[in-house]
Amino acid sequence: MGTYNSEVIVGLKEGVLDPEAETIKRSLERLGYDLKFIKSKKLFEIKLDAESEEDAKEKVNEMTKRLLANPTIHEYKVDIV
Repeated sequence: MGTYNSEVIVGLKEGVLDPEAETIKRSLERLGYDLKFIKSKKLFEIKLDAESEEDAKEKVNEMTKRLLANPTIHEYKVDIV
């Protein structure tokens, strides 16, 4: 058994309104920045014990599906780092 570090990035799917990003975009534009696009995402860093890297990734995927992301509105990416 080993300890693995993972990163999960969760963001809204295309077409889902992102009010946080829109607010930030407007504020940055008022500061003089010309933006074409901005999207907010969340980064979760998870350290866990697992039998293998594949097992760790499977566990983190399960955690993400069960709690960290809503599959109806979110997309996500899991990396073992």
